[in-house]
Amino acid sequence: MRAATLTFIRQRFTEYYGRVQIAPPSSSGQREFGFIFFDGNYPEDIRMRRHIGFGSPEEMQEYIKNLVPAHAYYSTAYYRTPRAATMADKDWLGADLIFDLDADHILRGSYSLMLERIKEEAVKLVTVLDEELGIDMRTVKLVFSGGRGYHIHVQEIALRSFDSQERRELIDYICGIGVSPARMLSDFLPGHSGWHQRYHSCLTTYLEGLLSLPVSEAKGSLCSLKGVGDTRATRFLQLAPTLVQQLNADPRQVNIRDPTTIEILSILTTEKESPLYAKIREAGIQADEPVTTDIRRLIRLPGSLHAKSGFRVTPLTVKELADFDPLIDAVPFGDRGVGIDSPREYTVELLGNSWEIRPGVQQVPEAVALFLCCRGMAEIAGGVSPAS
Repeated sequence: MRAATLTFIRQRFTEYYGRVQIAPPSSSGQREFGFIFFDGNYPEDIRMRRHIGFGSPEEMQEYIKNLVPAHAYYSTAYYRTPRAATMADKDWLGADLIFDLDADHILRGSYSLMLERIKEEAVKLVTVLDEELGIDMRTVKLVFSGGRGYHIHVQEIALRSFDSQERRELIDYICGIGVSPARMLSDFLPGHSGWHQRYHSCLTTYLEGLLSLPVSEAKGSLCSLKGVGDTRATRFLQLAPTLVQQLNADPRQVNIRDPTTIEILSILTTEKESPLYAKIREAGIQADEPVTTDIRRLIRLPGSLHAKSGFRVTPLTVKELADFDPLIDAVPFGDRGVGIDSPREYTVELLGNSWEIRPGVQQVPEAVALFLCCRGMAEIAGGVSPAS
């Protein structure tokens, strides 16, 4: 990154933090804060300055305003002494329940496409929290990360004391990890929401697709899975039509007492190379599991800026999610012209418009220039003064 580009980015961040008030997280005096700054050899060499605590919202605001971080974080955990230099000395008091949704874990594509896809996951997760887990939705806070996803914060007091294993059970349910075929089929009730319905749908679709293949191809697909040989595959394919018929007619009457059927269903459900496993994971929520199980996690501070996009880490209510467009609503800069030097062609969707970037020097809106510079896709043009 050229010096002029880094100066431009830091100037824009300085201007932003000089005009906005960052709302502190709840119980901010019990939170640890961490920051990455525009110093050293940024962005090639970045180091977090952490173990920071603030005595008041005003102290936090002044710190951010004066030092202008590239990235700002706070702990999902509550501590008696958040400024302590070691985790043991902080004295853990509990932690919010956090879910991290990142489009990078789901698909590759244009930035706008990735944002659309991950929003779908956020809607799915909110629905599961509300309708299946019975979470008090008044305690659920949503945050657009400023990058490629969303953070869902559950601040229900009853959940704060959950340890990593208890959180693991929650994230396993949400992601569809460890699904038991026998349990999903033995007490299934049509119309019942949750994993029973999702598993029934996934299994039916998979089996119908399998049986539509030539026998040799279907057998080959089964035998490609660890633990499935020719004899078992043949037996399963003989019994599968009856299973599909039962699933479509009356799922409550499904009989899976046959040992081969039970074993192969278990393999199909848990083996990562299995097409059924892929369908189950897709039916679940594509969340970053380690974030939820980490009871001392640092997460992005709402209201701060993300230095890999120039976007605002934007807090949302559940009701606001449906109409939220990060390419408009999370962009804190405008359309005054800035000269950039692009190495190649890009199409950038921002502020409700599509911008065609061509190779070489050109002038673009400030928000577009900041986005491209933060992502390493362009530099501030030599001889063109950055906006001030």
